[in-house]
Amino acid sequence: MAGIGLRLPHLMEIAATCPPVEWVEIHPENFLANPHATELLLEVSRRYPVSVHTVGISIGSAEEIDLEHVNRLRRLVDAVDPVLVSGHLAWSTHGGAYLNDLLPLPYTAEALRVATDHVRQVQDALGREYLIENPSTYVGFSTSTMGEAEFLSELAARTGCRILCDVSNVHLSGHNMGYDPYEFLDRLPPGAIGELHLGGFTPEDDDASPGAELLVDTHATPIAEPVWQLYAHALRRFGAVPTIVEWDNDLPPLATLLQEASRAGAVRDQALESHHAAAR
Repeated sequence: MAGIGLRLPHLMEIAATCPPVEWVEIHPENFLANPHATELLLEVSRRYPVSVHTVGISIGSAEEIDLEHVNRLRRLVDAVDPVLVSGHLAWSTHGGAYLNDLLPLPYTAEALRVATDHVRQVQDALGREYLIENPSTYVGFSTSTMGEAEFLSELAARTGCRILCDVSNVHLSGHNMGYDPYEFLDRLPPGAIGELHLGGFTPEDDDASPGAELLVDTHATPIAEPVWQLYAHALRRFGAVPTIVEWDNDLPPLATLLQEASRAGAVRDQALESHHAAAR
């Protein structure tokens, strides 16, 4: 399946026109205190498969998981009955306050223990499998004792969760951190990959390295050509994994997102056909 991230400005149009898209993904936090939007979402969920992508569960936080928030999510998840529920390998709470960002964590044995405990709590509270997305990376920690791919793989092995592989984040982080994104994908366990994401990024000057360029995960531009090529590699390695095109800022007309999803479907079909032909 190739679908789109469904944001509130497009919700009524999707519900009214039922455009040809294979599935949609929502951020549940946009619906928890919005009964009218939830009513429209339930209507959409009767016509399309829906995925729920959380942004408020702080898996990587040293603090406890906010189970009250998870229980609110559980009620929405039970009503929508999504095909997938996912979140981020990041932390976003401190002192009981939610921060408007997805912040990185060191890849250490202690951070893995904390993330493992939190993923298990979330899966128990939701009553279903949870997928964890690889982050967009701009800094590294000198205290890290393992790579990101190893951390995600071990987290999946310990908890039974799966991995949401954001292909655009792999490209962006590879550029920012100086590693090969193709090798990163090759280090992930194919059987653990449950979803793929694609999104746009914005180049900016890197203040820490004059003359260098930093890629910022803005979700505000079309998908870049190198990401399409990396996506084809991901499909050849992981198979026909369901894919979502994300676009959150400078939101274009719905038709633009549908065109990006259509291209994702075409790249998928071509990549899998060439892979099968090579195997034959």
